[in-house]
Amino acid sequence: MPRPPISAQLYSVRDAIADDLAGSLERLAALGFGAVEPFGFTDRAQEYASALAAAGLTAPSGHAPVLRHGDPRPLFDAAARLGMHTLIDPHHPAEHWQDPATVSRTAERMNALAETAAGFGLRFGYHNHAFELSTRHAGTTALELLARDLSPRVVLEVDTYWAEVGGVSAPGLLGRLGPRVTLIHVKDGPLSGDTEAQVPAGKGEVDVDAVLAAAPGAGRVLEFDHHPDPFAGLAESLAYVQGRDA
Repeated sequence: MPRPPISAQLYSVRDAIADDLAGSLERLAALGFGAVEPFGFTDRAQEYASALAAAGLTAPSGHAPVLRHGDPRPLFDAAARLGMHTLIDPHHPAEHWQDPATVSRTAERMNALAETAAGFGLRFGYHNHAFELSTRHAGTTALELLARDLSPRVVLEVDTYWAEVGGVSAPGLLGRLGPRVTLIHVKDGPLSGDTEAQVPAGKGEVDVDAVLAAAPGAGRVLEFDHHPDPFAGLAESLAYVQGRDA
């Protein structure tokens, strides 16, 4: 499958989205984005579909709290209605990563969800924060322990900033996980984890060039947890990544 266009995670501009979804998407398109990664869209699928079409944007992937739902089918249905290829669960709390047996049960749940997702023409995957990497079992990070038990249907979206904050080399992690990583979150900042100090790609402590080189086939999703001017920050990150991927 060809790599999807560089995308913007809409969490970066969440305040603007809350005020004006259509206008925010038009601004991102004007910056040069061809795709976005929505969150919180499952109860507003038709609104998102209309706004995406009006802005000329696609949504190859999206975030939804799939693991929390007893019946994930409405979430997969909403994702399929937006034309997504992959639905990612963005957060599974830290208590689920503290022992190998619980990690294994999480893998079993993800494997079952991937089977359900396939019935909607979707892939299902998971996005990490720092604790899945800082938590280790017999020297292996909890995220990599999870990956050992995942079926081939389950993909990973590696947040490369949070991997580094978790004490792991993001390029090294991407190399070990290999083609299971179909998407990466590209963001930069101090490795202290101070999200208020995040900066455009290439201006912080993450070796973004090495990250991109380590996952040449993975879709690039640009994100800020916080930025004083997220549209400007996304534009700067987009120019940087385009220049490195050219």
